[in-house]
Amino acid sequence: MFQHEAFFYANADELLVGILPFLRAGLDADEAMLVAMPRSSLRVLRGELNGEGDRIQFVDMEELGRNPARIISVWHDFVDPHLANGRGVRGVGEPIWAGRSAPELEECERHEALLNLAFADAPAWSLLCPYNTSELNERVLRSAEHNHPWLCGAGSPRESDAYVGPPPHGPFAGELAAPSGVTAGLSFEGGQLAKLRTMVAEHARDAGLDAARVEGLVLAASEVATNSLLHGGGSGTITLWRDARHIGCDIRDRGCFEQPLVGRRRPSLGRSGGRGVWLANQLCDLVQIRSTPSGNVVRLQLSLSV
Repeated sequence: MFQHEAFFYANADELLVGILPFLRAGLDADEAMLVAMPRSSLRVLRGELNGEGDRIQFVDMEELGRNPARIISVWHDFVDPHLANGRGVRGVGEPIWAGRSAPELEECERHEALLNLAFADAPAWSLLCPYNTSELNERVLRSAEHNHPWLCGAGSPRESDAYVGPPPHGPFAGELAAPSGVTAGLSFEGGQLAKLRTMVAEHARDAGLDAARVEGLVLAASEVATNSLLHGGGSGTITLWRDARHIGCDIRDRGCFEQPLVGRRRPSLGRSGGRGVWLANQLCDLVQIRSTPSGNVVRLQLSLSV
């Protein structure tokens, strides 16, 4: 059984008291371990583990988790081979920290809920998710209780009375706020992808993005628009926007996303489809998907400060 546990702490001392025994138990059992946390927390942990940390894989969550939709793929890549070989696995993942924007927090919460679905049928392994109670607001802390079957703070783990399981209305429910700073738009259908790519490239260059990030946004938009042509009714619209901190585009079509984990697991080499959203997740700083009876919207976002 997948042990998905929220761990509440208020300061560095409480963080160490909660996590060090968890990691040392894994070391004693010779389990494979991955710790993905913000840089400041990684420094604290490594300083206490001394040489023991050489047996643990550490990942900068500020880089990995900039787009929360990337995280499940990394957990699968790490966990699956070890579990297949019969080795125990445990991890620490902290995707939510103070200073994240409201859209980022919303996608982090959807990620935490989807973890329960992604590993529902996996062999047993443990994932501890720290939440800083002195820096995060009550709404975020309540969401941790909704998204984790187990909770831990001062004391032993206990079942969460507030746990609701995977998103009850689906991971794509809801609406996105209208983007500010709309600069251009296009209705597209077959034969117009070249025009769409040119528009996105000009939009990204005008915002001052470097060549690699321009290319990344163009590829992500092209992949999502291609999905609209193939699976979203054969046409769509793209809206280009820019605000003080971000640049992005919204792509709408008449389709319906039915796979709750779309884009969150690395596509297998033998599959010809399913790569578009996964690629967009790798290329963009944030990807948001909403799907309603009236159709889909995929928002692709890049930061202007990177």
